[in-house]
Amino acid sequence: MRITFHLNGEAIEIEADPRQSLGDAVRAAGFTGTHLGCEHGVCGACTLQLDGVAVRSCLILAVQAEGLDVVTIEGLEADDLKAAFVRHNALQCGYCTPGMLITASELLESCCFPDRAMIRDHLSGNYCRCTGYQAIIDAVEEVALARHLAISGARL
Repeated sequence: MRITFHLNGEAIEIEADPRQSLGDAVRAAGFTGTHLGCEHGVCGACTLQLDGVAVRSCLILAVQAEGLDVVTIEGLEADDLKAAFVRHNALQCGYCTPGMLITASELLESCCFPDRAMIRDHLSGNYCRCTGYQAIIDAVEEVALARHLAISGARL
């Protein structure tokens, strides 16, 4: 089937098997930052944004993206969050990182200043076997604080 959608801001048309997952389709289109882990929607490695909502791309068929906006890690505009992950060493092997960044970005866009418990809860569906989550939570908390201070005009 031919399907068209916007991928990282660009209109694309691809040929997809009706049973092909969106994760497989974006990887076939050259956006390999979306990692396929468990392929059961449990690990979160394949998380991307579909019309602004973080979804498990292994559970979405490519044909379901027809006419929608898809954002992978390559198109995610969250340079401050990406830099915080680097500063806090929150991306050790990197396999879970794209899904973590997409999920954390969704939280930061929906909540101006989440606390550590909210961050933990929102990221709870994304598995990481390297960092123990502490560094990831620290990075997200740092960005949440910086964005909050920028919005409020307050200083530390």
